[in-house]
Amino acid sequence: MNIGEAARASGVSAKMIRYYESIGLVPAAARTNSGYRTYGNTEVQILRFIRRGRDLGFPVETIAALLALWRDRSRQSSDVKRLALDHVADLERKIAEMQAMASTLRHLAETCAGDGRPDCPILDDLGSSPAKACH
Repeated sequence: MNIGEAARASGVSAKMIRYYESIGLVPAAARTNSGYRTYGNTEVQILRFIRRGRDLGFPVETIAALLALWRDRSRQSSDVKRLALDHVADLERKIAEMQAMASTLRHLAETCAGDGRPDCPILDDLGSSPAKACH
């Protein structure tokens, strides 16, 4: 199949397929005599794996490690589990950071009169040095 068909079958855009190929995440595609890329079921399966990994928020580097483990039939599931749990910890850290940002913004919005006056604690906070900002 051509790159457009592989994109439709995998849910990965043609642009991203070319990118994944350029960084070695996907093996270089076979080429027709006229230079067009061709893909088979194996490549589409790899692209689906990558797509699902990206949907779960894994960074490309971790997806590369997961792909290597997926291909390695002598792998230990503990290696896969460690990567997954490391990612869960990263996600939970990011969630906590975002909740703190939301809390700060909620507090600032509650202290803002939101009327016709120019005074605005939101802008005051944004313009303050990091040491003075509310957290």
